[in-house]
Amino acid sequence: MINRNLAKVVAEQGHQDLLMVVDAGFAIPLGVETIDISLGENKPMVLDVLAELKKFYSVEKMILAKQTKETNPTLFNKISTIWENDIEIEVIEHSELKQISKTVKAIVRTGDFTAYGNVILVSGAGGRWYSEK
Repeated sequence: MINRNLAKVVAEQGHQDLLMVVDAGFAIPLGVETIDISLGENKPMVLDVLAELKKFYSVEKMILAKQTKETNPTLFNKISTIWENDIEIEVIEHSELKQISKTVKAIVRTGDFTAYGNVILVSGAGGRWYSEK
């Protein structure tokens, strides 16, 4: 991963920690670590960032706003299937998503101008853990 700040945040994620990838207009809460990688309008897109994170980051659940599904169903479907299909997708009100954003370890801000283009990633344990039973 080229972006050193993003690589650091990914390396610091533990099982069930929260990482958020947001559009250009998301109101980022004060005090939450923010990695702003916006370069211009729609550069990069949320999907671009998720595709890169997929290479390095284990996710067990994604949380999206109901408004994403209603307003931009194509984006909702693309985000929902970017990781394996067995990942849980939780759909909540946008206002609740904004409340949860105050508790995430970090937020990655993109230049995406797609309405409600925000997703919370719940860190997974990955497939490398050994369990005798």
